[in-house]
Amino acid sequence: MRRWMSEVKLESGSRPSPAANATSFHLQPALMLVVRQLTKSYPSGGRTLTVLRDVSFTIPDGAFVAIVGPSGSGKTTLLGLLAGLDTPTAGSVLLDGAELGALSEDARAKLRGEKVGFVFQSFQLIPTLTAAENIAVPLELRGVRNAGVRARSLLDRIGLADRADHLPAQLSGGEQQRVALARAFANAPRVLFADEPTGNLDSATGDRIIQLLEELNRESGTTIVLVTHDTALASRAKRIIRLSDGAVVDDRELAA
Repeated sequence: MRRWMSEVKLESGSRPSPAANATSFHLQPALMLVVRQLTKSYPSGGRTLTVLRDVSFTIPDGAFVAIVGPSGSGKTTLLGLLAGLDTPTAGSVLLDGAELGALSEDARAKLRGEKVGFVFQSFQLIPTLTAAENIAVPLELRGVRNAGVRARSLLDRIGLADRADHLPAQLSGGEQQRVALARAFANAPRVLFADEPTGNLDSATGDRIIQLLEELNRESGTTIVLVTHDTALASRAKRIIRLSDGAVVDDRELAA
């Protein structure tokens, strides 16, 4: 099972893992994300609602970070800004050296297609496409040859080869989330964002998703940034950033 991450990475163009680079050249990992004084506000009933306020932190390449906090603390808003799905009111986000706010919408979309994977809590699979076709979509958009073959290979590696021709409605919640994860990783992203990836799953299925995320981080060196209420999932990360009322109130590394 662990092979599926590294093999797909090699198919899409391998790169040395951050750990390998650090060992070989005695350097600290490069920064995948640099967040500076990030603020996001919305007009609401004649007043301004500030969801995030002056959020700043950095995330190294290859990190596994959980963003936690109570409902309404700004976690999902922050994740969308980090992935370039939304734009901030003030402040900036650098993703792998590119300042998202300086890019056009088309350029941000291109950057996401090349470097970003995103897993939604509600799966966001296309209901009229099969599991294999859903995974093939990002590959086809990039003009990858044999996208359908690659998609079926990914399904085999996550244990769903026999579900390749099933529509999302014919899959369980855990199966849909595994398909969504495979789709997010189809282009071998440098960074993967996940919004409550275990939120709709039972504990056993949620644990399987956590294992897949850990393998993705460990085997391919992909940076993982996820939002979660799941304390078990958060404890498996290497670092926890805690939000409250739109601000960072705690940021700590976890013991190995």
